[in-house]
Amino acid sequence: MSNDNAKQAAGYKAAELVEDGMKVGLGTGSTAYFFIEKLIERCKAGLKIEAIATSKKSSEQAEAGGIKLILPEQLQCLDIDIDGADEIDHHKQMIKGGGGALFREKIIACAAKEMIVVIDETKLVEKLGAHPLPIEITPYGHPSIIEKLRRLEVCGEVRRDGEKLYLTDNGNLILDANMGGYTQSLQELDQKILSIPGVIESGFFWNLAGRVVVGYNDGHAEVKESL
Repeated sequence: MSNDNAKQAAGYKAAELVEDGMKVGLGTGSTAYFFIEKLIERCKAGLKIEAIATSKKSSEQAEAGGIKLILPEQLQCLDIDIDGADEIDHHKQMIKGGGGALFREKIIACAAKEMIVVIDETKLVEKLGAHPLPIEITPYGHPSIIEKLRRLEVCGEVRRDGEKLYLTDNGNLILDANMGGYTQSLQELDQKILSIPGVIESGFFWNLAGRVVVGYNDGHAEVKESL
C-alpha cells in the first residue's frame, strides 16, 4: 500500500477518538484497516464497544480481533462512524467507494451521530472528480443502466476482478465513472444519477463528514474541524 506512514498515523489517531461504551461504524479501505487494527488493540486493553462494519473484509478483521459486532438487522443509531475517503474537498464533500463498499458505507454514515473521516494528505483536493466516481448498479439489465448514465455524460468502465466482473458484498456491479471533464453541478448530477432505475447508490457523499483526521508522511496526524 502507498502512503503507509500517513495512513497508519491517521488510522491510529482516529482510534483514540473512540470512547468506552460507544457504538461504532467501522469503515473500509487501507486507512480504515489501520484504524480497526488499533481499535482491536484498545479493546484487548479493556475498551468496551459494539461495532458494525461496512464490508465483509472489515467485519472479518474486527471479528478476528475480538470486537463485538452488531448485526445489520439490529442497527439503529451509532455514536460515531470512522471511515476513509477517495477524495475530500475543503467543504468536506467526498467521493467514496474505491473499496467497493459505498452502499453500506452510506447507510452506516447516515446512522451515526458523527462521521469521522480518516485520510492521508493526498486525499485532500480543491475540486472533486479526479478520482473515478463509483456507482453501484444492479446486474439485471445493467447495459441499459449504463446507457442512461452515458446520456448524462457519465461514462466509465464496469469494475473487474481479474477476468470476472467485480461484485460488491451486496451482489451488485460497480461502474467507475470518469468525472474529470464534467463542469456542471455535481450535486445536481448526483440527483439525476440516483433517479435512474437500477442505480443502487453513488459514491458522492454530501454533508456527512464531521471531523477529519489527516495523516502525513512524516508519521503524524491531525484532527481537523475544518479543511
